[in-house]
Amino acid sequence: MKADLHCHTTNSDGSTPLEQLIPYAKRIGLDALAITDHDTMQGIPLALELGQKYNLTIIPGVECTAKDPTTGRSVHILCYKPKNPEPLLPILEQTSKNRAAAKTAIVNNLSRQYPITMEDVQVFSKNSASIFESHLMQALANLGYTNQPIGPFMDKSIGKKSGNYVPVIYPEVAEVIDAMTKAGGIISIAHPGQFDSMDLVRRLVDTKSIQALECFHPRNSEEITKECLEIAAAHDLIITGGTDFHGMYSKNPHPLGSFTTDGANLERILAF
Repeated sequence: MKADLHCHTTNSDGSTPLEQLIPYAKRIGLDALAITDHDTMQGIPLALELGQKYNLTIIPGVECTAKDPTTGRSVHILCYKPKNPEPLLPILEQTSKNRAAAKTAIVNNLSRQYPITMEDVQVFSKNSASIFESHLMQALANLGYTNQPIGPFMDKSIGKKSGNYVPVIYPEVAEVIDAMTKAGGIISIAHPGQFDSMDLVRRLVDTKSIQALECFHPRNSEEITKECLEIAAAHDLIITGGTDFHGMYSKNPHPLGSFTTDGANLERILAF
């Protein structure tokens, strides 16, 4: 058995709708798929329905963006199979509102340089819980300013040094983990190599705040993967892998199923 436990859809910043993603996962031989859209679980009911239709095990999930007050860096936190999502909902809703407000402000800044409107962006964000960078970039691509929405032009036009950037206000790590704990889910730090989060991982392991760790991910280096596996083994954490699938909204191509979770660890999640 194998599963891809990190996938995004048009419900957040992915380009692939659930109606295409789930039959595709079945077609490539996956046994299970986790839907982990950014700061929303709005796609989970349809995902479960489609999973039954295509005989594919769907693991409900969400990926929350948080801030580590110790370092000031972003942290992405996965929650799988929350038994009672209610405690998580206020954080998800507030983060989505904060993100939409920041992206709307970016569009206003962009409109001084490019003939872009919110209506252009909403063509791509209409099914999403919020507005994401990918929606802005697809709108600019449709206007002909780039043929690579997630690439160098993205950094130039809306990146942190672009002059158009507006930061999103995110909750702190402790608040997110507390809500996930109350929701009764499996908590994991996503791609700890991307944001240099290994010190945070060690702190959370020491306080028994997480039950899993994303060891296999395209943005984890070999060294980080090795370190994650050692920590997971020492503390009996569930070892997960996921492609962080975004369809075409990705700087580097990573087809669905490029990074997976093995059968033994998948069984631990299914038994939770």
